[in-house]
Amino acid sequence: ARRPGIAPRPLVAGGAARGAWLVVDAKRSVGDLSEGDLKGKKVFVRADLNVPLNDAQEITDDTRIRAAVPTIQYLLDNGAKVLLTSHLGRPKNGPEDKFRLNPVVPRLSELLGQPVAKVDDCIGSEVEAAVAGMADGSVLVLDNVRFYPEETKNDPGFAEKLAANAELFVNDAFGTAHRAHCSTEGVTKFLSPSVAGFLLQKELDYLDGAVSDPKKPFCAIVGGSKVSSKIGVIESLMEKCDKIIIGGGMIFTFYKAQGLSTGASLVEEDKVDLAKELMDKAQAKGIELLLPTDVVVADAFAPDANTQIVPVDAIPEGWMGLDIGPDSTEAFKAALGDCKTVVWNGPMGVFEFDAFAKGTLAIADTLAELTPAGCTTIIGGGDSVAAVEKAGVADKMSHISTGGGASLELLEGKVLPGVAALDEALVKA
Repeated sequence: ARRPGIAPRPLVAGGAARGAWLVVDAKRSVGDLSEGDLKGKKVFVRADLNVPLNDAQEITDDTRIRAAVPTIQYLLDNGAKVLLTSHLGRPKNGPEDKFRLNPVVPRLSELLGQPVAKVDDCIGSEVEAAVAGMADGSVLVLDNVRFYPEETKNDPGFAEKLAANAELFVNDAFGTAHRAHCSTEGVTKFLSPSVAGFLLQKELDYLDGAVSDPKKPFCAIVGGSKVSSKIGVIESLMEKCDKIIIGGGMIFTFYKAQGLSTGASLVEEDKVDLAKELMDKAQAKGIELLLPTDVVVADAFAPDANTQIVPVDAIPEGWMGLDIGPDSTEAFKAALGDCKTVVWNGPMGVFEFDAFAKGTLAIADTLAELTPAGCTTIIGGGDSVAAVEKAGVADKMSHISTGGGASLELLEGKVLPGVAALDEALVKA
């Protein structure tokens, strides 16, 4: 019994090289497990419930909790006992009340339509006693795994303690799949089967599946302030792309490589040669690499700074570029018009300030129009997610990735330890 709306596609992630892309045998998914496999079984579920909280410990965005529900619901519907855990925040010295998973419980209970129990630990006798009293089809939240420093060191002894009260493992925490921690990788050595949850499966289907075998033309939109943080993504996507649109602060390092004056704009001097190499590489591969032709410049990095729109070869001394200009926006829209696959990672400007958000929001609106026309639009994590939410078009995208670093690493073609550790599918893809 597979959840409705979940495509039974193979999972793909790191292994033997295919161009710059890495592929391994397909992974087993929770949807491959039947009621016979799950009824009465204690299932350790690692989700990403690391939600933002305000000073009153109230959840300000429940996206991650909602994203975890399909997997939990499927397990409950099939009679499993769900032992659910996550990290939250960055506790430094053991348990701290502000990092407990307590705020998650009422919202999760509301979404599942049933009571959710919680213990104030993730290992030991308190957990053991609570698990012993669980009924089939019930949920027990175990507290923040990062209250123990052993978690992030992938300590085998701690992994064994985490696994001690369960029989099966489901990893649905894509946001931490790029880390080999006890609750993502270590427990797989003690629990079998170890399978992917629906959220993790969907991330891999889109970020790896759609990108390693894209519908053409395929365009990557790469933004953000520094080229250094996106080198891997640009190089990897060049193996598959027809077009690459570059935006954000990193454009000024490319302009410097072209010998242009960049005023007071952000430039990574030590990456100028690399920017030139990337442009040469794109040209050699016949990839259309589009840089903005005009920019919005400001006399200060502030929401109320004086601004003007100038061509990129006429940036005034002392002024800094903080967004792409209207001509560039129109050119990018035109370039995207015929695309069948688009991956977007990183904003076009300082979109947190309304004065410099126009370029980013225009890209978001353009992708929202392309999706119903048959284009697969993938928002590859990080600030791009906040951008499509700010534009109010998040629901118009084919897929919005929940990962930050994990999204980047998967787009770079890297092996994600939390995925590599899962069982291979019984039927090979």
